[in-house]
Amino acid sequence: MNTIAFRHRPLSHPRGTDFRRPGSVRMDHHRTQTAAIRRGPTSPPPHPPGLSSVLERNIQALQRRREQEESKASAQERIADGITRFTGSMTFVYLHLVFFGFWIVANLRWVPGVPTWDESFVVLAMMASVEAIFLSTFVLISQNRMAKAADKRADLDLQISLLAEHEITKLATLVAAIAERLDVRTAVDQELDEIKQDVAPEAVLDEIESEAPPDQR
Repeated sequence: MNTIAFRHRPLSHPRGTDFRRPGSVRMDHHRTQTAAIRRGPTSPPPHPPGLSSVLERNIQALQRRREQEESKASAQERIADGITRFTGSMTFVYLHLVFFGFWIVANLRWVPGVPTWDESFVVLAMMASVEAIFLSTFVLISQNRMAKAADKRADLDLQISLLAEHEITKLATLVAAIAERLDVRTAVDQELDEIKQDVAPEAVLDEIESEAPPDQR
């Protein structure tokens, strides 16, 4: 009886095959994700879907406009803005707490070895009054600049709104003509004549003023 000998050949597997248990594979995947989160993104995040090129251009144009307005400010206006920013910070509050607190405590003779110099606090009241006058002036200067910038932005918003209203009116006229050509009837056909008319801003303002109370006119 002939005996046939079979040679043992190792099984061949594709390169990169992982023979680990499923649990260890999941643990390694979790560790990889955790390490990636800790490292942070290796590439810049994608742009938001609503941030179009036109919107980016508008943002950059407004930023350049703001920088131009700040560069045109006079030295006095810049000083006033700097003082206003500083007086509106917590550092200014802390300095006043220390200064006025020491002044009051020292003149109440609660600090041994420190002679009193304003027992009636008249000098302190005068200093506070003068400081309030100058600070209110600086704040008013900054507010006037902000009011001018706000007026410019309001005019820009008004012009854009009027342009959008005019374009919408033309679109409504075009759509009405297409609907009439296709013999399409809608429930707003009676309002089309009014919709196709441009709105006069001066007429709207006159109507608002006429409807306002007498004390607000």
